[in-house]
Amino acid sequence: MMIRIIPLLAATAMLALSAPPAAAPRPNILWITSEDNGPNLGCYGDPDAITPNLDALARRSVRYLHCWSGAPVCAPARTTIISGMYPASTGSEHMRSMVRLPEGFGMFPQSLRGAGYYCTNNSKEDYNLQKPGKVWDESSPKAHWKSRAPGQPFFAVINHTITHESQIRNDIAAEHRVHDPARVSVPPYHPDAPEVRKDWAQYHDRITMMDRLVGQNLKELDDAGLAQDTIVFYYGDHGSGMPRHKRCPQNSGLRVPLLVHVPARFQHLAPAAHRAGAATERLVGFVDLAPTVLSLAGVKIPGHFQGVAFLGAAAGPEREYLHGYRARMDERLDLVRSVRDRRYVYVRHYMPHLPYGQHVSYMFQTPTTRVWKERFDAGTLPEAQAAFWKSKAPEELYDLQEDPHELVNLATSPKHEQVVQRFRMAQQAHALAIRDVSLLPEALMHTRAASTTPYQYGHSRAYAIEAILNAAGKASQSHPNATPELVRMLSNGEAGVRYWAALGLHMRGKAGVLAGETPLRAAFKDEYPDVRIAAAQALAIHGNEADRRHALELLVELADPRRHAYYVNVHAWNALDALDAVAKPAAKALAALPLQHPEAHNREGDYLQRLSLKTLADLRLQP
Repeated sequence: MMIRIIPLLAATAMLALSAPPAAAPRPNILWITSEDNGPNLGCYGDPDAITPNLDALARRSVRYLHCWSGAPVCAPARTTIISGMYPASTGSEHMRSMVRLPEGFGMFPQSLRGAGYYCTNNSKEDYNLQKPGKVWDESSPKAHWKSRAPGQPFFAVINHTITHESQIRNDIAAEHRVHDPARVSVPPYHPDAPEVRKDWAQYHDRITMMDRLVGQNLKELDDAGLAQDTIVFYYGDHGSGMPRHKRCPQNSGLRVPLLVHVPARFQHLAPAAHRAGAATERLVGFVDLAPTVLSLAGVKIPGHFQGVAFLGAAAGPEREYLHGYRARMDERLDLVRSVRDRRYVYVRHYMPHLPYGQHVSYMFQTPTTRVWKERFDAGTLPEAQAAFWKSKAPEELYDLQEDPHELVNLATSPKHEQVVQRFRMAQQAHALAIRDVSLLPEALMHTRAASTTPYQYGHSRAYAIEAILNAAGKASQSHPNATPELVRMLSNGEAGVRYWAALGLHMRGKAGVLAGETPLRAAFKDEYPDVRIAAAQALAIHGNEADRRHALELLVELADPRRHAYYVNVHAWNALDALDAVAKPAAKALAALPLQHPEAHNREGDYLQRLSLKTLADLRLQP
């Protein structure tokens, strides 16, 4: 099948702009952001919202109806913003990872600072990229635009954490409890339980509290006499902190509010339709924010940026699609890509055997998650609520006009066959255009990029992306006629192809594994640990007793921080946890493993400990 490459709109010469005359005034730019909240505001029509300050801002702003964060969790979403690039292109998609950018690739505040702007961040960064030098003039809880030199234009970020996932489950003072759990709306994919109602009520309470803080930020700007000199953005950093929103690359996890107020003196930087109180259906994503700010400031947009400015002198044409992505979330592996236009959202699961509701330890601290899983285990949920905990279809398609809760998967509907094909081609073309390096397992990606950067490796001839994308596609589709080809792929010269071949046979169950058992056994000695893990997991479940014993020994070895790289350990522990009772003979050896890796970055926290606790707890409960 031929794949048409869709050019990246951000590219470079199309967006070149001339610097404004020296005497031309330059706008201040203020970003007010909030964490873990979707468009649950009055100005977006949410009946539970109490958001008078943001609603007032919306009346003098343009409201973007289709803004996507790209990633449904903070670190890769913020990485997208700061770099102006898709994390799947830079290798920075995995939660709380830390990778390098190529030499000469900066972060966009550095371009603003070079043009004379005073840039402050108050205060969360959380980038999955190493900072290439000094990015901000100040980044701290005390950072403020007031500290600039007299007459100096500023770019300032104020980030509110009060709506974060962790705050939903915290107690709220009585005076801030303004939403009645008995009356709050509960989406149809969540069980209607007291714990769920309380969490949703507290989520909306937190948004009301955040709204007051935004009001204070805007009043401070006005009191300083700067309101007419400042372009104001407000947005959330991804969907709500509730399960099936955060970490899920559907519209529920990716859609965010975006309000942009352009004062009268800078209206020439906005299109004619960008008038106070208007709403726009233009598709915008977080990858577009950096080029937009540079465009508003009259600063040249770097050629490697992958977004398109939607305001300012360098504004480009509207994009046809928005793209979303999920890879490792904390300790759990996955690979998902999503695409939307104004009407539909398409989700492509490259690991459909994994449920949406994997056991991410942090997510299970939310009461809604726990009661939801308990009811699933008890078998009391209707299908719309049980689906979160089951394996997924390889493809999903939802009509957001008819089905805003994304409940009815149209991917196999004959009526929507051409729509699915269009989105499938768009997703594959985007992967090829950005050179999606996350198609490689994380450890293999870092091994390949050891002497360079993931971006540079992904854009080199050494990266066989066409073959790897083809293998990932065949592996994750359920067509049984692909099994012989997957077996042949196990002897391919490219490790990324061999990895997907082994995983694809595993996803096909016993029939797939038995069809490839001989080359899967040979893969136990593969040069690359990720291939060995995929083969071991497959044969541990569906192989003979000798296969099972050998596979468990191999996985325990690969989970050992003293012998293998950190991301190899994470991969191996995930495979062991998925084996359930099959891993029981390895329980004693697993309990003896150290859980601190000498080379782990401090951002990666206690992922090995979390995996060990969950795996060993399950094994103790197994007969």
